[in-house]
Amino acid sequence: MKCEHCTRKKGEFHKLADAKIFLSDCLACDSCVSAEEGIQVSQQNAKDFFQVLNLNKKCDTSKHKVLAVSVCPQSLPYFAAKFSLSVTDASRRLCGFLKSLGVHYVFDTTIAADFSILESQKEFVRRFRQHNEEEPALPMLTSACPGWVRYAERVLGHPVTPHLCTAKSPQQIMGSLVKDYFARRQNLSPDKIFHVIVAPCYDKKLEALQEDVPMASRGSRGTDCVLTSGEIAQMMEQSDVSVRDAALDTLFGDVKEEELRRHDGAGSDGYLAHIFRHAAKELFNEDVGEVTYRALRNKDFQEVTLEKSGEVLLRFAAAYGFRNIQNVVLKLKKGKFPYHFVEVLACAGGCLNGRGQAQTADGRTDKALLQKMKGIYADIPVQLPEASTHVQELYQEWLDGTDSPRVQEALHTAYQGPGQPTDSRDIKW
Repeated sequence: MKCEHCTRKKGEFHKLADAKIFLSDCLACDSCVSAEEGIQVSQQNAKDFFQVLNLNKKCDTSKHKVLAVSVCPQSLPYFAAKFSLSVTDASRRLCGFLKSLGVHYVFDTTIAADFSILESQKEFVRRFRQHNEEEPALPMLTSACPGWVRYAERVLGHPVTPHLCTAKSPQQIMGSLVKDYFARRQNLSPDKIFHVIVAPCYDKKLEALQEDVPMASRGSRGTDCVLTSGEIAQMMEQSDVSVRDAALDTLFGDVKEEELRRHDGAGSDGYLAHIFRHAAKELFNEDVGEVTYRALRNKDFQEVTLEKSGEVLLRFAAAYGFRNIQNVVLKLKKGKFPYHFVEVLACAGGCLNGRGQAQTADGRTDKALLQKMKGIYADIPVQLPEASTHVQELYQEWLDGTDSPRVQEALHTAYQGPGQPTDSRDIKW
């Protein structure tokens, strides 16, 4: 099958085993998922989660695991909208439910996104200064969306992969925080922790297969299981366990409940806005307040520019959804690409519109619920990653500084080129 043929059929979404990987949504095809990966992904479901919970109730304590669940910030508005709660009450209800099942710790992944954004900011400035026509370092393309990265690696290859930002995604960094930093604080071996991510999209299940924790024991996976917001909500609706609300935990053992916060993105972690402001100040000493987006082809392809005396100093874009990504890739291959930076997301509308939440029974987007989620998400206070004291402390305590070799090892990655994996699945569209 020629790559990308699958995306030309409208209304067809392939579901991979019980895990429901929407391969057309994540821009993948049979080139991207091997038979072995398919089996591993299908095991990331509620059954796997409950198997660990039930094992912990048995007498053989040598097989017990410490269960840690990390919740993506784009998942919380879904629980708030679905159960008609404030986002704070929704987080407490979710945390209380998970702990009633036997989960020991429930974290928020915002701190991991802080690291990812900060490292992306530094990388963009470095690329901008190093860029030249002979060895182009720009544009820089975001690497937080696993569907997009999988497609770029397995299908596109050069000339796209050299432009992917090397900063790890929030999920990958959260895996290292839990299995390395937190494990050390608790005097636990990484393999004694079973780490679950609650995410808005199914693509995160695929991403978990590639994660490892470089500073933990060899072969330790940062995320053991990914459950979508919808899967967790279904558990909550079907459960008859009495639930007492509980505050989210922190990696630092703080007793005081922290205020929920988000990054400056309408439906995602806002890489574009944060990197744009940082680059404007660092490269041109320009202070940018509110970032002004201009829709071009459609609402999911928007442009942001920094201009001075009629000259465009920075030109950024946000490209969400496959059609917009296709246009980006086509122009990049032709060498006619005017942007310095592009925030790329596989899901139209951003992460809030992930296929793992806000879906009707027939698999369509619940537009009314999604609209409520957008309002709830917009009301969460925005905090700059630079303003997090915990992040600055972690750079020193965990990573030996902001420019140490440990930073490169823990917070950055490299990308493989395209190639047909062995034993590819015969997917019929």
